[in-house]
Amino acid sequence: MRAMSGIPLVFPFSAIVNQEKLKLALLLNAINPRIGGILVRGAKGTGKSTAVRALADLLPEIEVVKGCPFNCNPRDPTNMCEVCRAKYEAGEELPIEKRKMRIVTLPIGATEDRVVGTLDITRAIKEGVKALEPGLLAEANQNILYVDEINLLPDHIVDDILDAAASGWNVVEREGISVAHPSRFILIGTMNPEEGELRPQLLDRLALHVQVETIYDKEMRIEIMKRNLEFEENPLEFISKYREEQEKLRRKIILARELLPKVRVPLNLLEVIARICIALYVDGHRPDIIMLKASKTLAALEGRTEVKPEDILSCAYLTLSHRTRRGGLEEPATPEQIQEIFYKSLEETLAEVKAEAPQKQV
Repeated sequence: MRAMSGIPLVFPFSAIVNQEKLKLALLLNAINPRIGGILVRGAKGTGKSTAVRALADLLPEIEVVKGCPFNCNPRDPTNMCEVCRAKYEAGEELPIEKRKMRIVTLPIGATEDRVVGTLDITRAIKEGVKALEPGLLAEANQNILYVDEINLLPDHIVDDILDAAASGWNVVEREGISVAHPSRFILIGTMNPEEGELRPQLLDRLALHVQVETIYDKEMRIEIMKRNLEFEENPLEFISKYREEQEKLRRKIILARELLPKVRVPLNLLEVIARICIALYVDGHRPDIIMLKASKTLAALEGRTEVKPEDILSCAYLTLSHRTRRGGLEEPATPEQIQEIFYKSLEETLAEVKAEAPQKQV
């Protein structure tokens, strides 16, 4: 359904019934893209895509170099193509354009050229990155890359996305010629586990995980029906009905972004995070770092400058529920296991903290 201007009319984020963990995970990434994305699992018809697309209306503005096809950041030389970087280093003032952060959708069946871009070899020798016809990874820079049915992606496309997600750069190589451009994006993938699982390499790259369950509460299901019918029959009126709540959420995201650099974590809570990951035998060190980033972001979302234990627990559910353990030999921890280990780790840590010792922060 589209508005008269041609812009799609999207179901309001604040009108989504329940699904609090999913909404929280999406908001945390909107506030702090450095968290690293989300995997949303759930049966068909549970509103996964609706929630992701609804996020678009809340996304804050970003600054880009006007006219640059790679959405370069005019204030960050590490996020510039070679053309913008050369101008920046020469002291030339880059034209700035503000745009709303947006969701770039990777369509099913997209070719590798559509994802990474196409390179004119003859021109590339003389012109470098100018010879590259940008693909989706260029559009996604400073934005969100959304992949529905991410578990069905061909391996070579998965590898392209993983390489860009890991390095922040999309490198296109053809016949010995190589060009690159920045590609820093929030990766959001949705999937139905009935259609197959995700490759472990990609699973590890998606920072947070939410399992969306079918709602079996009668009143909630009735409310879902009513809201969806209202939206279909008169979308403009329905959107207007939630305009004030949407605006509150937008302001909350902007304020949280401003507050985030000021958020501090008591040292004993760092110990709690480490104890949780050790006790659950979670593979690698990435989960600890993601849990820390997400907890700081949650505190900022709630208008606080210090992380509380409850933040750690909320983010532990999102961070650990899809993580391999003991080198992939054990299934991810259940919510019950995560909760039990959290309280045990918190109790052990607090028992070791001397009452008179001042709290160190990071």
